[in-house]
Amino acid sequence: MKRYSAFAIAREAARYHTGWGRAWGKPKPKTHYDVIIVGAGGHGLATAYYLGKNFGIRNVAILEKGWLGGGNTGRNTTIIRSNYLQDPSAALYEKARSLYEGLSQDLNYNVMFSPRGVMMLAQTEHELRGYQRTAHANRLQGIDTEMISPREVKRLCPIMNIDGPRYPVLGALWQARAGTARHDAVAWGYARACSDMGMDILQGCEVTAVRQTGGKVTGVETSLGEISCNKLGIVVAGHSGVLAEKAGFRLPLESVSLQALVSEPIKPCMDVVVMANTVHGYMSQSDKGEMVIGGGTDGYINYTQRGSFQHIEETVRALVETFPMISRLKMLRQWGGIVDVTGDRSPILSKTPLEGCFINCGWGTGGFKAIPGSGWGFAELMAKGHSPLTDEFGLDRFREGRFIDESVAAGVAH
Repeated sequence: MKRYSAFAIAREAARYHTGWGRAWGKPKPKTHYDVIIVGAGGHGLATAYYLGKNFGIRNVAILEKGWLGGGNTGRNTTIIRSNYLQDPSAALYEKARSLYEGLSQDLNYNVMFSPRGVMMLAQTEHELRGYQRTAHANRLQGIDTEMISPREVKRLCPIMNIDGPRYPVLGALWQARAGTARHDAVAWGYARACSDMGMDILQGCEVTAVRQTGGKVTGVETSLGEISCNKLGIVVAGHSGVLAEKAGFRLPLESVSLQALVSEPIKPCMDVVVMANTVHGYMSQSDKGEMVIGGGTDGYINYTQRGSFQHIEETVRALVETFPMISRLKMLRQWGGIVDVTGDRSPILSKTPLEGCFINCGWGTGGFKAIPGSGWGFAELMAKGHSPLTDEFGLDRFREGRFIDESVAAGVAH
């Protein structure tokens, strides 16, 4: 009997669930669209959806080199939260979190949003003071977070050892309305909604060149032929630098692999998300019973989408002290995704030196949680030329020194 990989199954499921029945890699695109979005991941699909819903722009094509949601959207660990320190970040991520709460109703598609709560452990005095500062900032930003005691941490997550000899739990930053969602369902829901609005989702369509005249974008060359457009949005995560080079400009970011793994399924034992940044590890339990485990990015630039033994050794070893029970579990599967990281660990949602071309990238390890807010703001930027959600995240901030430093909140994979 023929066996299929998990990603081959996901690809076919995406085609089935979106209701987009045209054959894989064979649809013939129109010759002109008002807007072309490159990248059919969560951010690209959300951008297209809000272009249609909020601004009535529906002559849109979403081009995807692989298959729908087959990049980082299908490879992340599904955590959703908005407890960021800087005001621009908090506003963007809180917009996303609030949209996630009603996303299933909005899309008429169950994205399985689960507001189970996220706690970020403070395991050093320095980290404790840092999270107290974030809690105060969140209060001023109108975001509902609080500091909780070790006793409360233990009550919320009984399987945790809070008295570890190296890194005892001194408290935690707790966001009760944060949680998780089904990553594939988010992509499928947005894709089906875009398809219902008459937009074209062209899978197996690789962009090979960006066409321009007089410093203004005119279209793209693809593996399915040339397509012209009035505006172009580049939303391709780890490959942003590659596509930007085709458009004639460079981006201040690096692409690295971010790895994760899941254990064999076990009975329910953990109904919150726990992040331990001091040791670079975090964990939650999926609906199927798997323990979803992740850590920091690889320490070198690369484009691999495979796991490595080094990641298992470092990440699981770091978590065993805080969660002794995982030492007895077997790993079920492991994978990697390519994330694009900026110097200040904040995203880029911006116009580019090429007129009519816009870039959405640099989400690093925190892209999934931002999908609805990113799509909302980026769609407004493309339609109107600016958006309150994206004004602070322009490319010019690197030239002007206006960094949005989220290295503490986004420096670990979560």
